Amino acid sequence: MPDELRSPIKHHLVLHRIDPEQGIRRFYSLMIEHDLFGTIRLVRNWGRIGTNGQEKAEEFATVDEAGQALEAIAKAKRRRGYRDL
Repeated sequence: MPDELRSPIKHHLVLHRIDPEQGIRRFYSLMIEHDLFGTIRLVRNWGRIGTNGQEKAEEFATVDEAGQALEAIAKAKRRRGYRDL
């Protein structure tokens, strides 16, 4: 399949943490994408469920590097009680 027909989104992971006793209802989204200039970015979006939350994007040289960063962040979030959606 030609590159221009592929989705610009390579990987997308959504985590959530819900603890009614503590009043916690949070999400954490990680997405690897290519922008219009071919830059590989890891976009993080997080906040309370039901809100737009905050966003941060980091650029990487390769998809593999971005994937390693995504896995490291997801591992840290899972240790803090986040679960895959």
